[in-house]
Amino acid sequence: MPAAGDWIRQAPPSPGLERIDAGFTGHAYDPHRHDTYAIGYTLNGVQCFRYRGADAVSTAGNVLVIHPDEVHDGHAGTEAGFRYRMLYVEPLLVQEALGERRRSLPFVRTPVFTDPHLVSCLIAALDDFDRPLDELLADQVVAALSEGLARREGGAPKPSRMPEAALRRARDYLEDNAARTVGSEELEKISGLERYQLARQFRLFFGTSPYRYLVMRRLARARALIAGGTDLATAAFDAGFADQSHLTRHFKQAFGITPGRWARLLV
Repeated sequence: MPAAGDWIRQAPPSPGLERIDAGFTGHAYDPHRHDTYAIGYTLNGVQCFRYRGADAVSTAGNVLVIHPDEVHDGHAGTEAGFRYRMLYVEPLLVQEALGERRRSLPFVRTPVFTDPHLVSCLIAALDDFDRPLDELLADQVVAALSEGLARREGGAPKPSRMPEAALRRARDYLEDNAARTVGSEELEKISGLERYQLARQFRLFFGTSPYRYLVMRRLARARALIAGGTDLATAAFDAGFADQSHLTRHFKQAFGITPGRWARLLV
């Protein structure tokens, strides 16, 4: 059960972007991983999490960057709790923003740091929280954040030699068939890539494996249904999961909490 002072608020979504504002007074999330970048900042309190085998601590004004598919958790560092805002960015948007200057996704090894430029970009995306992002503003934010990630990683961007068209075909096919099981041979035929080559390069380009990408599309569908008032069992079935327990297992792996708790936290 969530503590009395715990809450999560979602902003209206934009293509490829998700925004949350949240506060926790104790344990927040079990170990989990996203298929997106999680880029945000701590508003107040002491925000703690474990990431890549080390403990990280963030306080007011610090930037947080969690790379796609990296396991992390979350909890308050003091009894006063913490509040933060986070922007979840699809890796494809980062690839598109950086264009041919990148060979793979930028990786920022330090998850907590100070960077006034990145904070100003995040405030632009997260300040007017109750309104949808204007399309041009979203473009501006993604471009600035992508440049910031590349800058924090260091090194000059390198030209891309990846089979982008083939990878996009595979991604689009997964999007269109997320509610059912997709076989490796199907993706090989659609993309023209051998399955292991596809698995390696899909992860480099999109930040996660084809399988996990498919699961996350189902979870996105289930979460939208639950937020709209659909019961968990129906949401699980409509999103392509075998049953409610199947949904719960994947939901907790992806978001660190059960779908039931997530529904109770929504305000």
